[in-house]
Amino acid sequence: MVDPTSDLGEDVSEEDAPRCATCDAAIVDSPHHRVITWIEDGEVRSAHFCDDGCRTDWNG
Repeated sequence: MVDPTSDLGEDVSEEDAPRCATCDAAIVDSPHHRVITWIEDGEVRSAHFCDDGCRTDWNG
C-alpha cells in the first residue's frame, strides 16, 4: 500500500495504488482523487475515492 500522504501521481503502479472505496478502481495519477479520514475505536481510518461522485455514493 502506498503512503496516503505521498504524491500519488509519482511512480505508483496500478497494483500498488489505493483503490476507490466505492467502485474499487485503482487511483493512479488522478486530479479528482479524494480521501477522507476519521477516528474509529481509537484508530485512524481512511477511505480513498476516485472522484466526488464516488465519495457522495459511499455508504461506509
